Amino acid sequence: MDVALAAGVSRQTVSNVINNPHRVAPQTLALVAREIERLGFKPNRAAQSLRRRKADALGFQVNAVGERRLGNILDAFLVELTVSARRHDFHIVTFAVDSHEDPIAEYEHLLAVQMVDGFVLTSTRHADPRPGWLLANGVPFVSFGRVWDDPSFTSWVDVDGFSGVGAGVRHLFAQGYDRVGFLGWPEGSPVGDDRRAGWLAAAGESAAFDAGLQASSPQDVHAAAAAAAPLLESLRGGGALICASDTLALGAWTALRDLGIAVGSDVGLVGFDDTDVAESFAITSLRQPLADIADSMLDLIAHHGRHGSPAPGGQVLQPIVVQRASSTRKSRKR
Repeated sequence: MDVALAAGVSRQTVSNVINNPHRVAPQTLALVAREIERLGFKPNRAAQSLRRRKADALGFQVNAVGERRLGNILDAFLVELTVSARRHDFHIVTFAVDSHEDPIAEYEHLLAVQMVDGFVLTSTRHADPRPGWLLANGVPFVSFGRVWDDPSFTSWVDVDGFSGVGAGVRHLFAQGYDRVGFLGWPEGSPVGDDRRAGWLAAAGESAAFDAGLQASSPQDVHAAAAAAAPLLESLRGGGALICASDTLALGAWTALRDLGIAVGSDVGLVGFDDTDVAESFAITSLRQPLADIADSMLDLIAHHGRHGSPAPGGQVLQPIVVQRASSTRKSRKR
């Protein structure tokens, strides 16, 4: 049966209830909604999209950092985003650009051919050209991570790296390690600097705090092993190391093996992101709630679509410590 006939309203009113509910009086909205539910009516989303010239799709750049791979954390995030998109009536369109330093041409193309309505950004950084261009052109987007050059932008979801590292440090203290060092990325990475600050704050709570127990490495296992080795010698015999990523933690794990230092019982080790690497090598890590992040991001961009402007504030979600053998002091067991 026709919903309009059952509700005693025009077809245009039914269309407004589905597409523009803010234009419909509350009583009429409730009446039509009841009839839609009673009749089990399901709008043809493809036809709606054509009429509205909307794709109901979001673009996702797969080489935002210039690599020909996503990396473990973004790989898992893309899966969660794709699953969540179905519940939010979006599609995810993946694409790559010729140069991650100059990506705008591909963003323009996807919008021009009406393949996407907006974008999901990842790996935001200082001097990132994408947020400014999207804002200037009124293109809806949401960011996994803050837009670091524009603190006023609110459509983002981030993981609290500062508090997460702090939780990891306190976990290590609770396990009986007396000193905690830090292996991070070189200064200038917004995410890395935030995680380093979390270590400084939490490790500084201990009377045994030593600000010199820190080192930096690029996101590379061999470089991380070399950077970690002197730290680990200093931490031998009851200290621990927390790292800005699982890749850095794997480098530290490799250095511990090469130095003949027992992981866990002699020196504790914690990573960040809880990727396959951490699970495979029994490294304690901080897990990002990726499914919740994806849901929250799609809620934010849906808000932009309904209201024509970003949501009033970004969201910060907490990682959780996933304990494995690398932070278990076997010598403490009775």
